[in-house]
Amino acid sequence: MANKGQGSKSNVHSKTNRLINEKSPYLLQHACNPVDWYPWGQEAFDKAQKENKPIFLSVGYSTCHWCHVMEQESFQNEDIGRILDENFVSVKVDREERPDIDKVYMTFVQATSSGGGWPMSVWLTPDLQPFVGGTYFPREDTMYKVGFRTILLRIANQWKQNRNALQDSSERILTALQSTSRIHARPSEAPPSCQEVMSKCFQQLEGLFDEEYGGFSEGPKFPTPVKLRFLFAFWAVKRASSEGVQALQMAMHTLRMMGFGGIHDHVAQGFHRYSTDQTWHVPHFEKMLYDQGQLAVVYAEAFQISGDEFFADVARDILCYVSRDLSDKSGGFYTAEDADSYPTTQSKQKKEGAFCVWTAEEIQQLLPEPVTEALEKTTMAEIFKYHYGVREDGNVAQIQDPHGELTGKNVLIMRYSLELTAARFGLDMSHLKSILSKCRAQLYEARRQRPRPHLDTKMLASWNGLMISGFARSGAILGEKQYIEQAERAATFLRNHMFDADSGKLLRSCYGGKQHGVEQNIPPIFGFLEDYVFVIQALLDLYEASLDQTWLEWAIELQQKQDELFWDQEGFAYFSSEANDTSVILRLKDDQDGAEPSANSVAAFNLLRTAHYTGRLYWIEQCGQILAAFSEKLLKLPVSLAEMVRVLMAYHQTLKQVVICGDPKEETTGKLLRTVQSTYSPHKVLILADGTQRGFLYKNLSFLSSLKRNESKATAYVCEKFACSLPVESIKDLQKLLQ
Repeated sequence: MANKGQGSKSNVHSKTNRLINEKSPYLLQHACNPVDWYPWGQEAFDKAQKENKPIFLSVGYSTCHWCHVMEQESFQNEDIGRILDENFVSVKVDREERPDIDKVYMTFVQATSSGGGWPMSVWLTPDLQPFVGGTYFPREDTMYKVGFRTILLRIANQWKQNRNALQDSSERILTALQSTSRIHARPSEAPPSCQEVMSKCFQQLEGLFDEEYGGFSEGPKFPTPVKLRFLFAFWAVKRASSEGVQALQMAMHTLRMMGFGGIHDHVAQGFHRYSTDQTWHVPHFEKMLYDQGQLAVVYAEAFQISGDEFFADVARDILCYVSRDLSDKSGGFYTAEDADSYPTTQSKQKKEGAFCVWTAEEIQQLLPEPVTEALEKTTMAEIFKYHYGVREDGNVAQIQDPHGELTGKNVLIMRYSLELTAARFGLDMSHLKSILSKCRAQLYEARRQRPRPHLDTKMLASWNGLMISGFARSGAILGEKQYIEQAERAATFLRNHMFDADSGKLLRSCYGGKQHGVEQNIPPIFGFLEDYVFVIQALLDLYEASLDQTWLEWAIELQQKQDELFWDQEGFAYFSSEANDTSVILRLKDDQDGAEPSANSVAAFNLLRTAHYTGRLYWIEQCGQILAAFSEKLLKLPVSLAEMVRVLMAYHQTLKQVVICGDPKEETTGKLLRTVQSTYSPHKVLILADGTQRGFLYKNLSFLSSLKRNESKATAYVCEKFACSLPVESIKDLQKLLQ
């Protein structure tokens, strides 16, 4: 299980502020600042109203590099603390705990400045309306950027001199944001054309594609599972066309280059957040749970399509990392590992990537064993350095290391294929694989002796949902039961610790506590739309992997609760947050599939799937209403909603209901189930009708009772629009029907 890492050696003040009573690791990081921080809540709002002070809102997360920098430069500074306390009510928010607050004020920052990001710095009126915003500020003025001290003093002066003008400006901005952020559809409005939207999405991705290194930008490059999964689905419906072939090639090449790259941790597994360069070499070293969950699925699907074990190995590699380093003994998954750590136990200053990088000398010392089978005299170190691009002077270009933290260091990247490395040293492939595996294992043991990066032990319902899907989908595709079992343990954890049975609501977060316990906020933070959609998706994936109807029934319950809490009855689609929190000044609907798919995109696909498990056709209608509400962006810039384009394709083509009739313990039934689970077919649901589970599915899908079962042999049916085909007993015939 995960090691919770080293504590910070940063400047600690003897006096703590009220953040010391919080559970969030991010808020606790600021509990010893010489700033009178408040958590988001009525106490802070009342103070601002009573003293007529503006609120300084600082939003970040515990593994955010620039959040650490701003804390060290500004929030640990006594003088800055004095200016904040005298002129503002200072409020800290963990964006992962409160995505609703983060989205509202990030919308403002992006609309009024050159961009967004974290830490986010926003100044609010006492009634929570923003009037100035930005991101990271250095403490003092620089040649290129005004300093935090200067900004604080200017805003404090303007508040005293021109308060009414600031408030009037804030109201105008808020009115404009309410107008521009409104996403809605008319009651009779239909979803856009599938052919037009999916073709345009492909063309936009093709125009962005890096043919040499894969990905969809020159750098920095981010893993984009939503785009890759769209390309897979596009290929599935156009596999006979040149465009379909090109789509598949783009996705596979990107995944291969990512797997070779330094963004992939070759020693301790898993993927870093993004690559700072075009070649996927030098990453931002933070590791996020949501990346691991999505990438496990897309690599497993790449194997499902291609049969290439490279992709299966990468999926297993991701799941190994999460099982070992991001798993709580209760069954849940932690949020993230930091990019920064101390190079040695004696170090006073953290450096980015210190836990992950190597000097050539270190590798030489750790891997001295001779390899006698090679063509010429050599060692394991020489073979490893050749294969992973290790150089004596380091392999990180200066432009990728502006602060000089990686000087003389190496970020491992597969510079040569296994075939080329084997030929270079005259080794057969199996022996080379064994040598490299032994090298990685020895380096991993050496790395374990280094100070670990900070581990954020917060557990989020939404990201746990993504990771459950990662384990469930990979387990089903690869035929590895232990992954499905881990997904079931995590789903049980959600039910036990992140679900309020009395209200039927999900909770947003809980925390790894003392003695391996699980702690909650008091009062708890209830779940947001993204929590519901990712958990529902996970439960549907887990049903198809485990065929246990318990998970399907809970998914349907949560779908009904989601409709009750978040559905927009007038403009359609779902709001991101509930209506009952008066401190959230805007109810928004996400309109971008980015690092994570947008909640409405996932919700739309969930509605299609649940409709085909229950026969509740109004959920198909709701799916269409979501697609209609986002039609303007789907038509103009579909690449920004790649996951929703995938849903649009499924909506127009309709989902296939693949029904397997038989005892899952019997060999013939097992073969049919494995055929369905190992065949890439993105627009389907899998139903087991074994004749004994005559509860939920039989109650909701009346046609199941009419299917003829062969008592001596399992049978499959592929149904569309709730009408079934003739029985299918041949594996080949079933594979054809799935395509």
